Amino acid sequence: MFINPNLSPKEISIIVHKATEMPFSGKFNTYKMDGIYLCKNCGTALYRSDDKFNSGCGWPSFDDAIDGAVKEVMDKDGRRVEIVCSSCGGHLGHVFKGEGFTPKDTRHCVNSLSLEFESNE
Repeated sequence: MFINPNLSPKEISIIVHKATEMPFSGKFNTYKMDGIYLCKNCGTALYRSDDKFNSGCGWPSFDDAIDGAVKEVMDKDGRRVEIVCSSCGGHLGHVFKGEGFTPKDTRHCVNSLSLEFESNE
């Protein structure tokens, strides 16, 4: 796996070692700008701001990803589905289905420290 040399130790712990940031601590949890969310490790475009919603879970939530940008992998615990960047394999968070938050019935629960943001404004 490629590891961006500009990542902080905390970002490495999440993106490479699959840690999770504390809920409600990430800068993108309530972020409302129009643009694209990118992988912090490799810069791949992952999510559009139009697909972001407030789930109240404490992490940025998206009900869709950019086609082909995010890969779903069974988590080691066998209960959850991990989401990773399709380009570099960096850990983003987990995906949950069937919760009813949006018509797409999907919640990508993403660590803010796994993301960068590129504004359309």
